[in-house]
Amino acid sequence: MYSLRSAEADLPALPEFPASAGLTAPVSLDACGVSLHACATSDIGFLRDLYHQLRSDELAQVPWPRAHKIAFLDSQFTLQHKHYLSHFKNADFLRIDANGQPIGRIYLSRQAPEFLIVDISLLPAWRGNGIGSALIRHIQILAEGVGSCVNLHVDERNAAARRLYERLGFVATAQEGPYTAMRWLAAAKGSSPS
Repeated sequence: MYSLRSAEADLPALPEFPASAGLTAPVSLDACGVSLHACATSDIGFLRDLYHQLRSDELAQVPWPRAHKIAFLDSQFTLQHKHYLSHFKNADFLRIDANGQPIGRIYLSRQAPEFLIVDISLLPAWRGNGIGSALIRHIQILAEGVGSCVNLHVDERNAAARRLYERLGFVATAQEGPYTAMRWLAAAKGSSPS
C-alpha cells in the first residue's frame, strides 16, 4: 500500500461533495455493523488512500520510485474525483463503514430510467465478505421499485468483479476501451436480486 503523506495540506484542494439524498444500508448489512454515510470533505484522505490501495498491484509492476508512484496516484485520484463530481452531480457519494470505521465507497446515480453504479470499492481486507453483493442487491431492489435498470462498468482485468456482476444478473452490453459495460434489467427472466 502507498501510504498518504501526513500533511494533507500538500495536496490540491478538491471540490466538495454535493448534498446527498442518502441511501441506507440494507438491513442484512446494518445488522452486521455496516452502514452508509454521505461523503464529506473530511473523507478525502480515506478515499485517496482507498484509491491508492485499489491501484497498488498495478503500480507494483512499474519501476518508478515510491515518491513518483504516490504523486501519480494522487494526481489520478484528483482527476477521478473531479470527473465524478462534474459528471454525476446528482449522485449519492457514500462512504461504507464497518463498526464505525471506513472500509469503502459506493457512488450511485439514481436518475430514472437508469441507475448507474459509478463506483463501488472496498478495502482489500473487506472483499469477499458479501458486502458488495448485498449493496448491489439493495440497489437492484430500489431500481426495480421505480422501474429502472442498473448499469455499471467493470475493468476487463477484474475477472472476480465481473463474475460477481454476472451472478447478480448483469449482462455485458458493450466494450468501451478496457471496460465492459454491463446492465441489469428487472424484467429480464432470472434477474431477480434475490
